Amino acid sequence: MSLACSFGAVVNGVESQIVVVEVDHSRGLPGVGMVGLPDASVSEAKHRARTAIGNQRLSWPKGRITISLSPAEVRKHGAGLDLAIAVGVLGATGQISLSAMERTVFVGELGLDGSIRPIPGALSATIAAAKAGFDRVVVPRENNVQCSVVTDIHVLSFNDLNHVIDGLDRGVPSAEVDLFQKVTPLIAPDLADVLGQFQARWALEIAAVGRHNMLMVGAPGVGKTLLAERLPGILPKLTPHQSLESTSIHLIAGTLVGAGSILLPPFEAPHHSSSVSAFVGSVHGNRVSPGAFTRAHHGVLFLDEAPEFPRNALEALRQPLESGKIALNRSHWSGVLPAEFQLIMAANPCPCGNNSPETKSECKCSSVAKRNYAQRISGPLADRLDLKISMSSIQSLEVGEPSAIVASRVEEARLRAQHRFKGECWQVNSEIPPSALRDTYVPSLAGQELLDELQQETGRLRGVHRILRVAWSIADLGGHDRPSRDDVSTAIHLREQAGPIAA
Repeated sequence: MSLACSFGAVVNGVESQIVVVEVDHSRGLPGVGMVGLPDASVSEAKHRARTAIGNQRLSWPKGRITISLSPAEVRKHGAGLDLAIAVGVLGATGQISLSAMERTVFVGELGLDGSIRPIPGALSATIAAAKAGFDRVVVPRENNVQCSVVTDIHVLSFNDLNHVIDGLDRGVPSAEVDLFQKVTPLIAPDLADVLGQFQARWALEIAAVGRHNMLMVGAPGVGKTLLAERLPGILPKLTPHQSLESTSIHLIAGTLVGAGSILLPPFEAPHHSSSVSAFVGSVHGNRVSPGAFTRAHHGVLFLDEAPEFPRNALEALRQPLESGKIALNRSHWSGVLPAEFQLIMAANPCPCGNNSPETKSECKCSSVAKRNYAQRISGPLADRLDLKISMSSIQSLEVGEPSAIVASRVEEARLRAQHRFKGECWQVNSEIPPSALRDTYVPSLAGQELLDELQQETGRLRGVHRILRVAWSIADLGGHDRPSRDDVSTAIHLREQAGPIAA
């Protein structure tokens, strides 16, 4: 009897979990038994491993093979455990030394010829291995570029099983990788493409400083979509940690093309006919498919023609807007998916889009249709929107500042805020908790008086808190130590400018 232990990883939600693969070789009738809640794709790994080992001129053992996947209560899915299972069998039969397998995670799908093929969860597995304190991770060659950005772990890639044995047992170098693949062109639409609309551009800049949620109301063709698409170009680039998370999520979702990493905030713009599952995520068997909310993590979620979205899809926004997470509870999987995004919504003033004094076409919508259209964005959801601006028709064809100039001001304002928040657990103005707004981050005396009057009129504290957060972003852009009365007044105007959609 001989026993070997290797390590693999499986995707659980949008993160990976380390799996201990124990392989026991004993006397008995030839056969392979696998325990530990494998699904069909994992159970088929024994056939791929056996054929791959034979085609690599290695020996598949005679006798009984028992494979245990631990933790046993976690369901395993996907082909990412193929390599760990094959290496475990080779270790149990002495074809690779047990010392070479120590503190190493093996990730990859096996071809029948013994080659190692890429998998979507390789980056997620590398992150999990680094967090667990492993020294090395073996990934497919095609995944090496993305996985190599993970620090605190040595990333290796090999072409096939024989190359794995030579590399780990005999020190043969791993496969060469084209490092030029790391250079990915970053092409973001330029804000200079938007003609006129200077007030809306300024509101977008304020939203970028504090990462505020924003609603734009205007007739068709005034530039709402153009502005929203250019928001990622004026936001700061993702931090290394944010880049790893976003890249891993999009690899698992299958939406990342190429071998590079996501460096700019992702931009998600789902169609209004999408189902609720397309927004919050879905579970197919044991596999979780991240929805638009999760794919927009650390980025921008844009809902064009927002009132046309299903009501339950819009109401699903409440949880991520407050907590930055989505809780999924399905029959085969329950867990939490990250969903910390900046929400940008666009809407017409009415169903036909002509309910505006500036449009030459006559509005033909009935009063009932206008009221129903306005009520599709509920009060609780509208209360979570910091900026609500009304966009008029284009009066000027003057070209505004390019994204690079605006982005420099946004970065400077963000640095001012980060210096103010030094030692705190938040980084942007939209994240300031209510207690801190009341005790520490208060406006000037005149600004506070204005907020007190508003609070007495409305009786709602959440709206007042959101106005104060926007006032801090305006103050950061203006270089003020604290929001003045004018800053607070401007924040109130920008929050109430659009009013009801059909007004």
